[in-house]
Amino acid sequence: MSQDSAAHDETISIGELRAALLPDFPEITISKIRYLEEIGLLRPARTKSQYRKFSHDDLARVRYVLRMQTEHYLPLKVIKANLDAMDRGLDVTSDPAKPRVPTLAMARDADGLPSAEEFARPASQVRISRSELIEQSGLSEEMLASLEQYGVITPERNGQFDTDAFEIAQTVAALAEYGFEARHLRSFRTQADREIGLFAQVVTPLMRHRTPESRGKAEETIRELAALSVRLHATLVRSGLRRQVNS
Repeated sequence: MSQDSAAHDETISIGELRAALLPDFPEITISKIRYLEEIGLLRPARTKSQYRKFSHDDLARVRYVLRMQTEHYLPLKVIKANLDAMDRGLDVTSDPAKPRVPTLAMARDADGLPSAEEFARPASQVRISRSELIEQSGLSEEMLASLEQYGVITPERNGQFDTDAFEIAQTVAALAEYGFEARHLRSFRTQADREIGLFAQVVTPLMRHRTPESRGKAEETIRELAALSVRLHATLVRSGLRRQVNS
């Protein structure tokens, strides 16, 4: 384990936590730290003897609470909601009162189309509620319900939505301004499922070997196929539009 990893995994006592905070927050007390735990803003680990052991993430969490209180004068109820939003992957830096889904830059090739690296993006850690999805994407409740009915957007088992669902919702909201309805977009879902099925036929032989090398090759192949598929689709649409304009 590297020194940085060891430092990150190291836990500290409540007294050491207070000592680390004192230079920036001289009024912090052990009682205040315990109170933050009581109201659910902190969840320190416990030893077998029930002593609190705080992580460096806990330290950053307390710093955030104290900074929001002293610099933004936010009540603890709002701060608690912001911490919950941060735990769900939302961005609260631009406006602490309005957590937002972070903007993710798309990995593109020189021609602007999504590259294979875009499809290597790890699974989203963002989880937003139904109301947050509607508010931030611009979709109506009626449109979202229709998209779910046609399988264009699928919530998690707990009813929340991830970044992919949010990006789909934003795109659909933009298309809706041109008169598109959910039923018009069902073909996009159907075509995507067909492409996924074709890709699966290509990589299934690699997955059968169940070795790290084979799995890595399968993942690389899937990414390349996805990028090529998007490129083919974009080119076909561009070519068709040109023919229509010039006919």
